[in-house]
Amino acid sequence: MINERIDINVPKDVQENWQQLADLIAQLCKVPVGLIMKLSGPDIEVLISSRGEENPYHAGYKEHFEDSGLYCETVIKSNKKLLVPDALADKKWKNNPDIKLSMISYLGFPIMLPNKTPFGTICVLDSKRNEFSLIIEQLMLKFKHIIENNLELLYMNQVLDDKNRRLTDYLMEIQAFRGIVPICSSCKAIRDQEGQWQPIEHYLIKHPEADFSHGMCHNCIKKLYPKFYKGS
Repeated sequence: MINERIDINVPKDVQENWQQLADLIAQLCKVPVGLIMKLSGPDIEVLISSRGEENPYHAGYKEHFEDSGLYCETVIKSNKKLLVPDALADKKWKNNPDIKLSMISYLGFPIMLPNKTPFGTICVLDSKRNEFSLIIEQLMLKFKHIIENNLELLYMNQVLDDKNRRLTDYLMEIQAFRGIVPICSSCKAIRDQEGQWQPIEHYLIKHPEADFSHGMCHNCIKKLYPKFYKGS
């Protein structure tokens, strides 16, 4: 069974951290371009672009993904590293769209979502031939794993938020349609429809759909406020 691609919202503070990664990797690789690309519907989008005067790519720029001929399309579809030292000397790549921007060398890795479907890529590009060293590849892999770990945490938080939201909606429905059950603010006993107080765990077994308001049972009034206890 093929997993459906999940949608994860990447907040601004995380994007700012990824921006620092893109800037750092471009500086360490001594190249004009470091990118984090994201699949966006039928398109592939520049999510993060390293800051530099020689970088022709800008965040928000999109291309249709399928049959685009982009380096990143191959990375995502193969789910493997792609190294192109010199596209001008490679029959497969000499006509790819990035040549128009003078980006003739490329190194990229896939970024995967927690369910193992593609999020996008992390890549560097150069305007001159570049073999990219093993150290650079290892550095790229480290940054790839950082981003994937961030995505996993974001996804888990998103799942928890959705569950909490559903629980809140459920409790509101209970309150609206089933009324509010009195619960003792001291010992947490529950007053049933017959006016009897019983332990909360016993009540919930019989009435898992109930919502609660606070009151105080006879025993707690007698113990805590004897002056006001009148008996039953």
